[in-house]
Amino acid sequence: MLFNSFAFGIFLPTTLLLYWVVGFNRIKWQNLILLAASYLFYGLWDWRFLFLIIASSLVDYVAGIAIAGTDDRTKRKIYIYSSVFWNLGVLFLFKYYNFFIDEFATLFSLQDGEYGFSSLNLILPVGLSFYTFQTMSYTIDVYKERISPTKNILNFLCYVSFFPQLVAGPIEKAADLLPQFNSKRKFQVENVKEGLRQILWGLFKKMVIADNAARIVTLVFAGPEEYGSLTLLFGALMFFFQIYGDFSGYSDIAIGTARLFGFKLSKNFNIPYLARSSTEFWQRWHITLTRFFNDYVYFPIISKNIRSTARRNYAIFLTMVLIGLWHGANWTFILFGGLQGLLIILERTPLSKGRKSSLFHKNLVPRPIGILLTLVFITASCVLFRSQNIAEAGYIFERIFSFIPSENLGKFLNKRLLVLLFILIVCEIFTRKKDFPFSQIDTYLSRPIRWIIYYAFIYIIIRYAGPSENFIYFQF
Repeated sequence: MLFNSFAFGIFLPTTLLLYWVVGFNRIKWQNLILLAASYLFYGLWDWRFLFLIIASSLVDYVAGIAIAGTDDRTKRKIYIYSSVFWNLGVLFLFKYYNFFIDEFATLFSLQDGEYGFSSLNLILPVGLSFYTFQTMSYTIDVYKERISPTKNILNFLCYVSFFPQLVAGPIEKAADLLPQFNSKRKFQVENVKEGLRQILWGLFKKMVIADNAARIVTLVFAGPEEYGSLTLLFGALMFFFQIYGDFSGYSDIAIGTARLFGFKLSKNFNIPYLARSSTEFWQRWHITLTRFFNDYVYFPIISKNIRSTARRNYAIFLTMVLIGLWHGANWTFILFGGLQGLLIILERTPLSKGRKSSLFHKNLVPRPIGILLTLVFITASCVLFRSQNIAEAGYIFERIFSFIPSENLGKFLNKRLLVLLFILIVCEIFTRKKDFPFSQIDTYLSRPIRWIIYYAFIYIIIRYAGPSENFIYFQF
């Protein structure tokens, strides 16, 4: 069930009505309604995968209680390793098994079955990478004694399956989201207004920006041999705005929807096209994923020797490679992450011995130049991210750097899309200190002007929405 579908337009109001009427002032009833709605929402994708998410929830629920219930270090390690093994094992089986089996066979020139293994015909469950990380972070935090385990199984099942952020995040830490299921939620008009505003902004980014950009991206990447250098670069730039509008739009809708139920989710994007370095870009892009890898990969590696430059660089590179691999079982994603890691290392390397100033220190590179260079690098990285394989990406780069004339660039310069992109960028830049452009709009604009803006954006969404596309991050 897509957020921008007619079915969700029926599902959400119905769930809200039950939640606030039947569950009024009763936490347990509210959580039961949320759990039932979340399982229905997920089951409509493929009911068979409900068993998987329930199993993952139960494994980590039991593991959390078991870890906290003993002081025996050996038992605690057994419990945490069992949880991690289950979560990573499920992720590996569905997402990476075929990739590594095929690469193993290719490496040793083996035919299918000669090495005792064969590819599996498995469908990747929607949202697996998101809720797996969420449940695994819970048991790790219990093990590290950062949080206490919950003994309320209903609350924990809700935490794992909460439908607004279930299939594409934000990836929420248990310390932030789990306590909210144990807190009394009261209906507040301000929450409803803010939630609906953020949903409206998310729909604009998804349906107008991302879905219209997708038409250009699909044409360019379907036949790169037909286009010149500038056209291919423009296609890569449009893919950046497609994936930004698509994923950040989803996050806005998820955060806004959660707010309708009285929940607060983490901010996941912060105008990434204003980043002046790759380091800053990953502080602005998919913020909760970066936070996860920082907390559970990067910091544990450098904690043993925080002053070691070699260890820090190794931690940065490994973290970024894993972030790339998280996006999919393909060498393009691994190379994408590796290049990002190398650039971050370069950015943080002092220009000379004994100096703390690095390449992108604020006193060395003016912000406009830094933003432009970062956007160029991210656009180039989008070629890797969008290509089906390394060979295709290499071919596109070859054509770009061959400076082939782009005689057909004009047909892709969609004036309407460029105007809509301009509206997106201006709105976000001028309200960059807000959570989203419409946030708290009633504090600085009168009611008539607010409603003119709302109706204008509703009209734009209805009139200029592109052909409906699936959310890109559902495949991750």
